[in-house]
Amino acid sequence: MRPGPFLLLPLALFARTATSRVIYDPAGPIVATAIPLNRDRPGPLRIGALRFVQGWRLRSPNMAFGGLSTMVADDAGRFTALSDAGTVFRFRMGPAGIVGPSAINPLPGAGARKSLSDTESMAVDPATGQVWVGYEVRNGVRRFDPGLTRITAGLAPAAMADWSLVTGPEAMERLPDGRFVILSENSPAPGTDRAKQALLFSGDPTDPRSRVTRFAYRAPVQGYWPTDIRRLPDGRLLVLHRRLSVRDGFGAMLAVFDPRAIRAGVTITSREVARLRQPLAIDNMEALAITREQGRTMIWIASDDNFWLFQQTLLLKFALDA
Repeated sequence: MRPGPFLLLPLALFARTATSRVIYDPAGPIVATAIPLNRDRPGPLRIGALRFVQGWRLRSPNMAFGGLSTMVADDAGRFTALSDAGTVFRFRMGPAGIVGPSAINPLPGAGARKSLSDTESMAVDPATGQVWVGYEVRNGVRRFDPGLTRITAGLAPAAMADWSLVTGPEAMERLPDGRFVILSENSPAPGTDRAKQALLFSGDPTDPRSRVTRFAYRAPVQGYWPTDIRRLPDGRLLVLHRRLSVRDGFGAMLAVFDPRAIRAGVTITSREVARLRQPLAIDNMEALAITREQGRTMIWIASDDNFWLFQQTLLLKFALDA
């Protein structure tokens, strides 16, 4: 998602628009430079239930790089990320940075029209490798083959029809039993106090036969909007939120809730895990991934630079202690 209207006019002087960007080199490369979480206090830091492990600034000479809005990763450190310009990024992270070749390619079906390329969320079936991608503007979901080379199904669910065009299916996760949880970023849930519309699909959200349960999701702190969601090993859902204010700039928060609490019409308020604020190295944090290392749960968050010169693509790694 782009920054709010109150920032658009002054920042537009420096903007690099996604529509003018061209994929010059599908092979990348993507380069990672190590950064501290806090320049004034380099080394290990604990933020809430998170312990900082490593951080990087990601860059590429490829003009299509940037705008990361969602990502997944496996326990070997292999990442697949999507941008809100309909681009796929693949790379592998090791302790010293990116290992091996990276790749940058357009997602099938992406085009100049915003409704065809604004990818904001992603979910994967680990058994088949199939990938589901959520789109803002069109408020729809497409299913892709495991290599993200072919669209196999697509639907704009009726339950999303009244969602805002720019705060649609921002966060999506597949549960082990085949159900899907989808959170809107900022479409208000009627009859609630600052809660957002959310959906539980009984199956594939691109299948019109899937039943939909409507519920409401509320962040534990006002002013934070959900941007990505992933399932923890214990079954709880971890939600990444972002915040943007003129006074404090960008902020991020992680919070958890139990999907077993989802019922029709219920309002779920998640529990805060950690909150990141400046002067920590944060930007417009939108993408979330979870991996396991030697029995520990690792939390990865990445930022969307909005394709703007004064923002950065950051990738931060934390160990979850609770």
